[in-house]
Amino acid sequence: MLIPVKVKQIVLDQSMSPVVLLVDQEESQVLPIWVGPFEAQAIAMALQGILTPRPMTHDLLRTLCESLGAKVSRVLVQDIRDGTYYAELYLDHEGKEVVVDARPSDAIALALRTNAPLYISEKVAAYTLAVEDVLAGQSEEERQELLEQSKPEIDKKSLH
Repeated sequence: MLIPVKVKQIVLDQSMSPVVLLVDQEESQVLPIWVGPFEAQAIAMALQGILTPRPMTHDLLRTLCESLGAKVSRVLVQDIRDGTYYAELYLDHEGKEVVVDARPSDAIALALRTNAPLYISEKVAAYTLAVEDVLAGQSEEERQELLEQSKPEIDKKSLH
């Protein structure tokens, strides 16, 4: 079963690393995904509708898909292994579904630029937190501690 989500916001953790917060439709659960600073900037620009004079990487990908007659039909954050989240881009090309492996940060940035729906798998949903614990009613220190506790153990050679 796929769970629809949307990007709620980007926050910084205690070490000033960007974290994308994906929330479910009821905005009761949140999935924090740590991303790189450039990817966070690309996601933030898409959220704010900021256009650049020259295409950024995710704009290039959108244009490339459009030029080749493919449509991003959905993005799925579908797995977590060894502390790393995995995503897939689902493209519709001439009636055929093409699935492409992607980093969640890139997939999210592209989904925002193409208005494609975002989903998480049930496996990934097991890593969500209650929104009220992360975004409301707690001190900044308590929120940061909760985010840090939810951060998957990652292989330091892997960014996303």
